[in-house]
Amino acid sequence: MSLNYDALMASGSNDEPFCYADVDTMLYALATGFGQDPRESRELDYVYEGQALKTVPSMAGQHIDLGFLADCGWDATRVSHAAQQLQLYRPLPVAADLRVDRRVVAVFDHGRATGASILLESEVRMAKDDTVLYTLGTTLRAGGDGGFGGPAGAPGQPHRMPSREADLLCELPTRADQALLFRLTGARAAVHADPQRARDLGFATTPLQEQCVAGIACRAILRTICEYDFTLISGFDLTFAAPLYPGEHLTTEMWQDRNIVSFRCTARARNAVIIDNGKCTLAAS
Repeated sequence: MSLNYDALMASGSNDEPFCYADVDTMLYALATGFGQDPRESRELDYVYEGQALKTVPSMAGQHIDLGFLADCGWDATRVSHAAQQLQLYRPLPVAADLRVDRRVVAVFDHGRATGASILLESEVRMAKDDTVLYTLGTTLRAGGDGGFGGPAGAPGQPHRMPSREADLLCELPTRADQALLFRLTGARAAVHADPQRARDLGFATTPLQEQCVAGIACRAILRTICEYDFTLISGFDLTFAAPLYPGEHLTTEMWQDRNIVSFRCTARARNAVIIDNGKCTLAAS
């Protein structure tokens, strides 16, 4: 079975109901590392509702349901997230009832050895009044599905990184069991739990989920630039460049130019770029 280009381009869903509760908000924050450092009391507001519970902006990227693509013919075990473009029109609520429109906007064939890129767009609205909460562009890499005869090409140009030395830097640890913990948020692919499955797919061991890594990067920016004010982040774009493994440290370099924070994340111990071409847009204070 091969990737079905026509079926993909016709795929979409409208007014799909979706909801999350405060426990989901707290679990996402906990699974991306908030609350690990008992000396940082400001992180408690992301994992405990005692004062006023806060939401991690990157959690919006976690609200991706690929069920509407189930019959497109791809090898689901080799599908990964390659990039995202997130635009928040208002801060994420602690809990919400939502309606989602999803569609495939482009598919690119990179050849049998490389795979295919699938570009999705989602518009997420509040169910109570139909106002748009955020839009999310997602690029998926179907690693086992190139060479199906689809159009060549590539996704759009990524954010251009500054050429100067980084203005700020934040290094955060990950836990040995973090991929297992993050699975409880819904990202339950076996590759993140089964070491043999991970090795069969070319990983050194079970990698962290891409959306978990995005959350760690968002935590670094909240901590270093935003003083943990989640309402300051109105955009969060990035490219996933390489896997991060549980137990590694993630170093986030940041360049601030007015309301744009460019960022790159690395696993310095093995000199690997994990996230590249990051662009965090800050809202007016």
